[in-house]
Amino acid sequence: MLDGAIRRLIDPVLDRMGARAARAGWGADAVTLAGLALGLTSAGLIALDAPGWALLPLVLSRLFDGLDGAIARASAKTDFGGYLDIVSDFVFYGAVPMGFVWADPGGNGAAGAFLLASFYANGASFLGFAVLAEKRRMQTDARGVKSLYFTGGLLEGTETIAFFVALCLFPGWFPPLAWAFGALCFVTAAARVMLARRVFPPRRS
Repeated sequence: MLDGAIRRLIDPVLDRMGARAARAGWGADAVTLAGLALGLTSAGLIALDAPGWALLPLVLSRLFDGLDGAIARASAKTDFGGYLDIVSDFVFYGAVPMGFVWADPGGNGAAGAFLLASFYANGASFLGFAVLAEKRRMQTDARGVKSLYFTGGLLEGTETIAFFVALCLFPGWFPPLAWAFGALCFVTAAARVMLARRVFPPRRS
């Protein structure tokens, strides 16, 4: 819901940083993988019951996630780069809740499973929509210039990062926050399915 507004604020800064990084010889794919490594480090610290220490690599991983696209735009965008970026994002989004489950399987297991299932449903609705949008040659830059067609929703990347930060700051609240956020993810997925039904009606022969 907030990605469009946030992108308008941060993209000019990221584009300047990306242009400098590209001139310095940084590769977009390498930055993507560095961001993933930072995200997995954050998840590992959470699993070790150190969520406060996980905040810095978590935030840095998302900075790298924005920077890789800016570097690609300043140098050369590739289909593989876009693919690697979205796969890395989904691995990160799954790893953080898994870290909280590993830290306290008894207390966080049920809520964590529900949250991960909601991420799975939401991701499927997002990627399925992107495939059909590409098939129909639809384009949008409302959430920045992307390799895939990005649909909006109640919960997007901005809300998810804010949610992860809140979990790190208040780890004891993981179960109720996970149940609530997971429920909203299912609402987001359902809304996207209804949008797809309207945007991609049956074609008459």
